[in-house]
Amino acid sequence: MKIDMLIDGAPVSAKSGKTYERIDPFTGEVATVAAAATADDVPGIVASAQEAFEGWSRTGPNARRKILNKAADILESKVDEFTRLIIAETGATGPWAGFNVAFAAGVLREAASMTTQITGEIIPSDKAGSMAMGQRKPLGVCLGMAPWNAPVILGVRAIAMPLACGNSVILKASEACPGTHRLIGDVLAEAGLPKGVLNVVTNAPEDAADLVAALISHDAVKHVNFTGSTAVGRIIGRLAGENLKPVLLELGGKAPLVVLDDADIDGAVNAAVFGAFMNQGQICMSTERIIVDEKIADDFVAKLSARAASLPAGDPRGKVALGALISEAAAEKMDSLVDDAVSKGAKLTAGGARKGAVVPAGVLDGVTPQMRIYREESFGPVKSVIRVNGDDEAVRVANDTEYGLSAAVHGGDLKRAMAVADRIKSGICHINGPTVSDEAQMPFGGVKASGHGRFGGKAGIDAFTDWRWLTIEDPHKQHYPF
Repeated sequence: MKIDMLIDGAPVSAKSGKTYERIDPFTGEVATVAAAATADDVPGIVASAQEAFEGWSRTGPNARRKILNKAADILESKVDEFTRLIIAETGATGPWAGFNVAFAAGVLREAASMTTQITGEIIPSDKAGSMAMGQRKPLGVCLGMAPWNAPVILGVRAIAMPLACGNSVILKASEACPGTHRLIGDVLAEAGLPKGVLNVVTNAPEDAADLVAALISHDAVKHVNFTGSTAVGRIIGRLAGENLKPVLLELGGKAPLVVLDDADIDGAVNAAVFGAFMNQGQICMSTERIIVDEKIADDFVAKLSARAASLPAGDPRGKVALGALISEAAAEKMDSLVDDAVSKGAKLTAGGARKGAVVPAGVLDGVTPQMRIYREESFGPVKSVIRVNGDDEAVRVANDTEYGLSAAVHGGDLKRAMAVADRIKSGICHINGPTVSDEAQMPFGGVKASGHGRFGGKAGIDAFTDWRWLTIEDPHKQHYPF
């Protein structure tokens, strides 16, 4: 399948004519062949977005709302097309693909609902006869960069609120799912979004660094949002800072799920299984560390291991709970994490040999700080159990990480569970729920090395508009010193 970029409302190849292949991680066959833009393509891409901004920023809120709501309907109608692309490009399962489409439609509808909520305020002025206002204004051309792991959700999230706020957007597609992200552009175009308001750019992995640097440094690009790894996020943040561009970063995670000694064990196991193994553990909020009070640890680990061992893994086109990881290299990382942990005393209580990019659900009991998996984001379906003695140690271990995106606490005494949750440093925390959870209207984001800024609802308005101070003054009541 050949994928062109979407620039100024039309399919466009890279100036150089270069393309690259995205390989299906399960079959090893070519999934898509995409245009490979380079820094040479940036001036034309940005010029289109800059020109489109002038008209789109003056478009009324209900006209913007209508287009975004129509896009949500069209997105849902293309669920089969999205599903085929997601499975082929990322190795994810059909249910995960379908969930992506349904949730992303909700993100569009939430953004549509916010077009009339971009309000300002009247601010009392010290000048007699003067009216002072704080206005929310669109920023201009916004650059959004989305990853492959929840491709439709995160691709749409990178563009929906910026568009709702009156910005034009350049979506830099993930190299791992160019077809999926390009299809989002088709959806918005079909919904009636004017040409150039959304441009979708694809690139080969080896050109990413130069392309992104050229986009961020372009004078017309006024804001950057990036969802992806902390390592790349540090680079994006540095480039944005050097160019004095505001940036919203949603980065990696090492989400703890804390199980207190009075927790409902079966409920905690259910939450752990979902949070740890959904989409093969390749979610920024995935449960990475299961921190269990030693009083109940034996019972919890036995039940968790049994559930994990029962999850079928294999061809994502079949009836499986776990499909393929994004690449065989990602699967090999699971091997190395397990080998390291077992060599240092951990016990593999579920999981086993992988087949290519398919890794079964794995549980490592008795993980300690000396093991790589204690600190490294696995981004795969092998998870650690850390046994602790009491609430204070549980909190200490939960916070013993550079990350701070999502967390969960399970306990029967809600006041106690709330107290524990309050001490965990994370942007998101769920009591008696999984670490993996999202709603389009919620302020979504992390602290520490998990990034800064928030997507979602009114927090999204804060991110994708800027304040402007405007006054209307009486020229007859002004007094100047000379």
